[in-house]
Amino acid sequence: MTTLIVLAKQCVPGRVKTRLHPPLSLEQAAELAAACLADTMEAALAVRCDRRLLWFDGAPPAHDGFEVRQQPSGGLDRRIGAAFDACRGRTLLIGMDTPQVDPAVLQSVLDDPRDGAWFGPAEDGGFWALGLDAPAGDLVRGVPMSTPGTGAAQRARLVEAGLQVHGLPRLVDVDTIESAAEVAAAAPGTRFAGVLAGLRDGAAA
Repeated sequence: MTTLIVLAKQCVPGRVKTRLHPPLSLEQAAELAAACLADTMEAALAVRCDRRLLWFDGAPPAHDGFEVRQQPSGGLDRRIGAAFDACRGRTLLIGMDTPQVDPAVLQSVLDDPRDGAWFGPAEDGGFWALGLDAPAGDLVRGVPMSTPGTGAAQRARLVEAGLQVHGLPRLVDVDTIESAAEVAAAAPGTRFAGVLAGLRDGAAA
């Protein structure tokens, strides 16, 4: 059994990508977040797996090809932990902040003959992907989230549990307007890049 989880939330102005405001308005930041999520879901749909799970907070977008489950209340560590507890067999969780993600990288985790864990570090010190051969929420619960040390703490938790940790490419999360520009330049054919370019053109006009 293989599962790919997309961890995401409804793209409501004032609730998503607030660090893009300013220079973007809250409405523009939400529009960019929606493009980010759409690209991530498209990448997930290109991956061969037994189950695609959209672990969502809020009213989900169109989701053909995904099973949708609502996230429980609590901190991010508890919500991620609950997602892993809802799965069995090799499970890979990704967020919605890396629209440049390569489906081939995701596929390589699900097809990897090795055992253990797979860890995708983010440039901001967090992580964009976490794969577990034997999913268990306790491997995540209690890890401090949304700090520059989150990635290091999560990786250390995996090592302390005796798991062999396999590395994935380091990616840039979309958090600030600078990181958004960097991601768009790396993936110019994405919806995300197109929306960002349109917003910039509108501001210039």
